[in-house]
Amino acid sequence: MINSFKRTLSLPSLLGSASHFLFGPRSIGKTYLIKKQLPDAKVYDLLDSDVFGRLARRPKTLGEELSKTDKLVVIDEIQKLPVLLDEVHRLIETKGTRFLLTGSSARKLRHGGSNLLGGRARQAHLYPLCFPEIPHFDLVTYLNRGGIPRILPLQDYEAELRGYADLYLREEITAEALVRNISQFARFLDVMALQNGEELNYEGIASDCGVPARTLQNYVQILEETLIGFPVHSFRATKKRKAITRSKFFLFDVGVTNVMAQRGEIKPRSELFGKCFEHFLFLELRAYLGYRRLPAALQYWRSTTGFEVDCVLGDRLALEFKASDAVTERHLRGLKALREEGLVRNFAVVSQDPELRVVDGITIYPWRKFLEALWADKILPAK
Repeated sequence: MINSFKRTLSLPSLLGSASHFLFGPRSIGKTYLIKKQLPDAKVYDLLDSDVFGRLARRPKTLGEELSKTDKLVVIDEIQKLPVLLDEVHRLIETKGTRFLLTGSSARKLRHGGSNLLGGRARQAHLYPLCFPEIPHFDLVTYLNRGGIPRILPLQDYEAELRGYADLYLREEITAEALVRNISQFARFLDVMALQNGEELNYEGIASDCGVPARTLQNYVQILEETLIGFPVHSFRATKKRKAITRSKFFLFDVGVTNVMAQRGEIKPRSELFGKCFEHFLFLELRAYLGYRRLPAALQYWRSTTGFEVDCVLGDRLALEFKASDAVTERHLRGLKALREEGLVRNFAVVSQDPELRVVDGITIYPWRKFLEALWADKILPAK
């Protein structure tokens, strides 16, 4: 079933111009994509203990094993052996070898004093499956199961999602000794799942988890650097209405979030459906910006007086996400308040409305039409 997903990211196109780091959470499809799109590349899998041991003992073995015909080399899970980066750097400089360096965590590379190739390798990300990659996309199915390729097709998806969360704690956190108290971190992870998409109140979360706020900040950084979550910062440019400055935080996949928060089945018209709908749309926009390599940042806006807009993309677009199938005037209050600031050019609502329409200059999109237009590059065309 995994073969039916045609991924948006093209590795040959990516590597046409430069070597790259390719980051993505575990089981997101990096290894499969390499096998499918780069069949002629020489691959070093650092999860293979023999390969790991050979290169760990003597990193220069990498260069000695490459022939003149090995112009493209893949090192899978590079964070397992950051010392290899010096040899990779040398081979790029002296032999012009092109490298794809994959990783399910950026933490060791950023904190271990590693040589990140001095800018000679760019960065790209592989995300969970998104709308254009899934044939016959069904919203309710996706909001329950999420976008991990091997899990989405399964009927017994909940057990697999629970196993995924356990694997993350075991392999990424415990095995790498990232925290001293694993049970404390596990409680923190549960709280973050429950508060997914909410503003980060460090004192409140620290109280719920029983950890100091300073420790909590380190935990949040670990989530981000192990690719399990990402922040959405506040849009602060407004003058007429003062903006809240706290960031929000989202986990990387809606299905994983569901099981960690013990939500059960996500049913249409429920409050949880609305939360998952918003989460899903943030994930789509994040993937779109990443794959198109657009510099726009995902932000949200909330004023101290209570006006709020779910998503702001610089000066180009402000979006409100509503799971309702009948958007009304009250759903537009936040967008209209932000429009008064004169900082953003376009305004829209993404909803379950049956037809596209325009109300007072604000476009109301059915979610499917919005995503079709987004991935066709009609929502955020090149400037």
